[in-house]
Amino acid sequence: MLKAAFPGSFDPPTLGHLNIIQRAAGIFDEILVVVAENRQKKNLFSATERLAMLQELTENQENVSVAVCDTLIVDFLQKEDIKLLIRGVRGLEDFSFEFELSMMNKALDPDIETIFMTCDPQYSVLRSSFIRELASFQGNVSGMVPPLVAQALRAKFLQK
Repeated sequence: MLKAAFPGSFDPPTLGHLNIIQRAAGIFDEILVVVAENRQKKNLFSATERLAMLQELTENQENVSVAVCDTLIVDFLQKEDIKLLIRGVRGLEDFSFEFELSMMNKALDPDIETIFMTCDPQYSVLRSSFIRELASFQGNVSGMVPPLVAQALRAKFLQK
């Protein structure tokens, strides 16, 4: 059985994220979407909120599950007995960052392999930070995120 993990902050989950999850689910036997709690970032949505959104968004994909990670990803992967990381890239800037990250992960655990998946072209400009900013001004994000996420963004920014 070929199991892979797709980690990210998913703050918020975008159509680009879902595109990679869906395509990876067609390649691998099992995909674990890993919601990372990055202590360096101030997230809009809590890890619990991001987990719940992703669980609902992937509930129809039988070979996809979702978990939260608050440790180093290599430690989490060892605990889950996963050797394969999927990283989504939109362009060269993403690739450069993800390549360096994969080298660090490889240094921490030589058994971890990283596979880079490009997103479909229509999602190449979807950055969670841009979506959050647009939503903060009540901009239309419906072409960038699923309706569930658009609704959560509206609710979050109405609270502020």
